[in-house]
Amino acid sequence: MIGEAAPQPRASLNGWVQQGARSLVFMRPRWHGLQPTPAIVALLVLLELALSIGLGRTYIDGEASFQWRAALSGWGSFALLAWACFALRRAPRDNSVTAPGALHLLTLLLAQGLCLTFVCGMAYMILIRTDWFVQGGDWMRWTAWIYPAAWATLAQLVVMLRSGDRKAGARVLAILAVAVSCTLTYIVAPNPPFWREEAVAEEGEQDEALRFNQEVVEQQAPLLEEKLAALKPQRPGIADMYTITFAPYQSESVFKRESGMVSEVMAKRFDAAGRGLQLLNHRDDVDDMVWATPLNLQRAIEGVAQTMDRDEDVLFIHLTSHGASNGELAADFWPLDVEPVTPPALRKWLDDAGIKHRVISISACYAGNWIAPLANDDTLVMTASDAAHTSYGCGKKSPLTFFGRAMYDEQLRATTLSFEEAHAAARKIIDQREKAAGKDDGYSNPQIKVGNAIRPYLENMKARLEGR
Repeated sequence: MIGEAAPQPRASLNGWVQQGARSLVFMRPRWHGLQPTPAIVALLVLLELALSIGLGRTYIDGEASFQWRAALSGWGSFALLAWACFALRRAPRDNSVTAPGALHLLTLLLAQGLCLTFVCGMAYMILIRTDWFVQGGDWMRWTAWIYPAAWATLAQLVVMLRSGDRKAGARVLAILAVAVSCTLTYIVAPNPPFWREEAVAEEGEQDEALRFNQEVVEQQAPLLEEKLAALKPQRPGIADMYTITFAPYQSESVFKRESGMVSEVMAKRFDAAGRGLQLLNHRDDVDDMVWATPLNLQRAIEGVAQTMDRDEDVLFIHLTSHGASNGELAADFWPLDVEPVTPPALRKWLDDAGIKHRVISISACYAGNWIAPLANDDTLVMTASDAAHTSYGCGKKSPLTFFGRAMYDEQLRATTLSFEEAHAAARKIIDQREKAAGKDDGYSNPQIKVGNAIRPYLENMKARLEGR
């Protein structure tokens, strides 16, 4: 009717989120009907905070402690973003292409960020729950880090440049402000997590990242030499068993437990006491254990080869960690950068050392990838899974992996001294336990390959050990 006021835009959270989602996929936002208010801005900020807290908790199994100081970070980036919005817009105006005002632009970017947090947070949770981070290795972790950062930066820039009306100088400054904001958020000073695993947070000094000082680092080489020098010599006429266990993934204590258990079983059951080395990455053993790095493993193999009779004795190696579908054995000892061990590398080190009789055990996902590169007539190689399936029991709540428990703690510890018999029995036990645990990606299908020359050799060793 004549004289009536035009309908005013309403402050609708749903409308802002919808337009934020549109801008996130590089569609032009529809500004008509959007009204920014202090309540809407506050609500978007609080929802972003709540979503980050909620999703962050789902990334951790078991107990976790809340780090409230994480809420204090990121405000410098927010201030830069707000400045860029005001630098690009003069005054409010009714325009369907450019933003009606700087506050409209800032509110839309908050809504866009909320949508991005939800999408990337859900994707991140799926990657963690399906172990894709571990299986994909470093490239998966870098991809999950870089892609959201690039996406967020580009989406912000597109909507700001489309919606601004300032001249070129102001646009350049705004682009620089967005670039600095994203650099602070994702690279220089990334926001700390809201949650930490309780096992780390409750130990005081472990709230911070593991630190290495010069003395600890320099002690590694002489420590390995000391351990190698302490190995018992080989006994002429007796096929002695020498052992190396290798657990490079410090974030999961299950690998430390399994490494120690396997070392104990081999020492007691295979007369290998005093002839074993343990290579381990774990924050509790930084000072007194040889670190599980590829170089240390290579040097350990070379050192054992100098002590054993390479034609008469047997070298047993047990590797336990997460495994990737490309055959890499995952390593984690942050802030130390540890490369993953691969099957060809291990084969080369053994060949170069001249060690003839080998028993190699790999407890990891997709460990079947190790069979072909390591197999020969003088080698027994066995794995916790085939090349296409994950193994089970490598989480934080597991005392041992399913393979380590069935193969070593149950079969070889008390039932048999035959690796083949133990492996055959363990396969059936693991199948039952995986079904009971609800493993939904298929039977892990542990593998074994026994060379024609190593089989009678191990049978003779078994007969000698049984007759002790």
